[in-house]
Amino acid sequence: MEWIDSHCHLDGYLRQGKLEAVLDRAAKANVTQMIAIGTELDDWTINHDLSLQYSQRISYTVGLHPCHVTESWDQQVNALEAYFDRKHKPVALGEIGLDYFHLPKNPEDAEGIKRFQQSAFERQLAIAKRLGCPVVIHSRDAYDDTIETIDASGVDWNKIVVHCFSYSSEQIKVINKRGGRASFTGIVTYKNAPKVQKAVIEQGSDVLMIETDSPYLSPEPHRGKTNEPAYVAEIGKKCALLLDEPPMELSQKLAENTRKFFSLSVPHE
Repeated sequence: MEWIDSHCHLDGYLRQGKLEAVLDRAAKANVTQMIAIGTELDDWTINHDLSLQYSQRISYTVGLHPCHVTESWDQQVNALEAYFDRKHKPVALGEIGLDYFHLPKNPEDAEGIKRFQQSAFERQLAIAKRLGCPVVIHSRDAYDDTIETIDASGVDWNKIVVHCFSYSSEQIKVINKRGGRASFTGIVTYKNAPKVQKAVIEQGSDVLMIETDSPYLSPEPHRGKTNEPAYVAEIGKKCALLLDEPPMELSQKLAENTRKFFSLSVPHE
């Protein structure tokens, strides 16, 4: 049985001197590959270098997360496309999108940040369309605007994954009908998350991917601890239970789905 963590943040472990231990625990949990997700300029080079150092295990993406969008967002986005000209390219553009949960309390300030997020999102989607690469979407409390913006961009929905899906089973239908997919975090293991569990069932396993989004959102039974890629197995086992599929078979399907979406190679022995 093998697992792939399709979305994690590794730069913090590196800065804290904990990455080697985290990677060791992931290997012992049969996590064969992981994707280090870009959120801002500061972590793009770190993730690139990690993917060179651990080329069999770590792939990376670049993107400006909506919570890092400021008035000077264009300076970072302007630096993004050059990574796709490198010999060791990102496997996707992301995470990008809209986040209306973490807005300033002042309404005027909030509207300003929303405008910046929308502009940054549109620009990055235009880059993704030009490159024809997969796109990792962050969307929180911004479902309608997210769908509308992706529709308007002309990006192929088959290249879209909405990560850390937290919307409803009805809303995932809209995404799946367009050709997009969702990936799921440790939220699916929480007793107070029936909406997200129903969304897993609605989408099914044919395009399913799972992720830790570590160091955030530790699954049960690790809730309350710092999350890490080793825990992705708990998410996979919960999805197998929800979908009434044998964990061994689902783990292989998840690996195949993730490798196909991101064009990952199977690691050598």
